[in-house]
Amino acid sequence: MTEQLQQARDDLEEAAKAADDDVRDDIRETAEAFADYVMGDTNPDHALLDERLNTLRQVREEADGNTREKVESAIETTEDYREQVDQA
Repeated sequence: MTEQLQQARDDLEEAAKAADDDVRDDIRETAEAFADYVMGDTNPDHALLDERLNTLRQVREEADGNTREKVESAIETTEDYREQVDQA
């Protein structure tokens, strides 16, 4: 399952390269969080994933072009991952 978060992180890294300054920080922060999830011993729960997805949805509304496409891909991948996470 962490492969999905790694893919989402990779998409966000690509999105950050082309992003405007106003959304770049949010993209990088989320990418770093996903990297922590992939490398760490704990898996994110629904609440953490919802928080990250909400941030990405807001970014998507402000982004365009390649940035928007990569953020959309990261959202879809994260949503797929979230469906596999057990709820507490």
